[in-house]
Amino acid sequence: MKRFLQTPFWAEFKACHGWTPLYFVEDLENERSLKPCTLSQAQTEDKQTVVSVLTRSFSLAKLKFSLAYIPMYPETKNKDGHLASEEEKKAYLEHLISLADILRPHLPSNTLFVRFDPPLDFDTLEERKAMQELSVKGIKKSHVDIQPPDTTVLDLSKSEDELLSAMKNKWRYNIRLASKKGVSVSKHFASDPDFDRYFDIFFSLFKETSERDGVQFHARDYYVDLLKRGAPDSADREKPLISLYLASHEEDYLAGIITLFFKGEAVYLYGASGNKKRNYMPAYLLQWTAIRDAKKYKCQVYDFYGCPPTEDANHPMHGLFLFKTGFGGSLIHRPGSFDISTKKLYNLYLFAEKFRAWWHKFFLKKIAGR
Repeated sequence: MKRFLQTPFWAEFKACHGWTPLYFVEDLENERSLKPCTLSQAQTEDKQTVVSVLTRSFSLAKLKFSLAYIPMYPETKNKDGHLASEEEKKAYLEHLISLADILRPHLPSNTLFVRFDPPLDFDTLEERKAMQELSVKGIKKSHVDIQPPDTTVLDLSKSEDELLSAMKNKWRYNIRLASKKGVSVSKHFASDPDFDRYFDIFFSLFKETSERDGVQFHARDYYVDLLKRGAPDSADREKPLISLYLASHEEDYLAGIITLFFKGEAVYLYGASGNKKRNYMPAYLLQWTAIRDAKKYKCQVYDFYGCPPTEDANHPMHGLFLFKTGFGGSLIHRPGSFDISTKKLYNLYLFAEKFRAWWHKFFLKKIAGR
């Protein structure tokens, strides 16, 4: 299954927000090789696998450098998508090194490293840890993960009754409670004439969420651009569909989510909630509405996209873990980001990246009392 992060749609979206995309196709004669291609070729390739590589420039110690990032690639050739043995895991990591060597001549000359986010789903933390701790010369586990390494994925091949039965009792109750209380859910696209009004409502909820929970978010234009690019288009059925859902009660808007539907997968990208009538459980009805729509769109899975790895009551996002796993999906663990360095200054970048992560995730939240 091709992941949305590996579509030209996503690469071109990121191109408007600080990244430069490069495109490659897998060589038909050698599946372990890549050849450069243009955007138009990437958009029209049917049989060959198109790979998008995102590059970004930055300053480090007053010097200009670049990084290369490859999300959700390459897929494993195993039918079940799993790497069971240590030999298979090592071979996969060695394959990443060889891909980085192939890409290097096509990357900016000042590229410090190539970072991969492998699309590998492990059922247990032990399996994930075994891969992360493998010692393979030339590649190392990054200290910072770009994509959420842990998530809950719902199998949409089940009927609606089966999905409801798999949920925790309280989740079914909360969905019914929201409906009984009169909460309604509306869906909005950027192509709608009244879109700006509804997006402003969502963004105000986003601000409330940030102030309450310390959640960071992008500038307004980032989300608007994404929704505009993902608006329904009968002429382009290959691009993802991006939807804005809002839950309201009488005159009050209570919560909202942004979802992405693309062929086999549906992804819950962003969510926001206000401080009014939280006991009306609008978030549960929002998710259930999006899940039902994803089934109608013929998506195979609904990815809640990010949660803590285990049910730990001391984890600051314990409530998020309970909320997402309560819908009955499978908890999966991805290995996170891996780096292949290309310059000696890579270690200086790592230090700066670790400090930035600590500053935003721990220090600022600590002084804010969270």
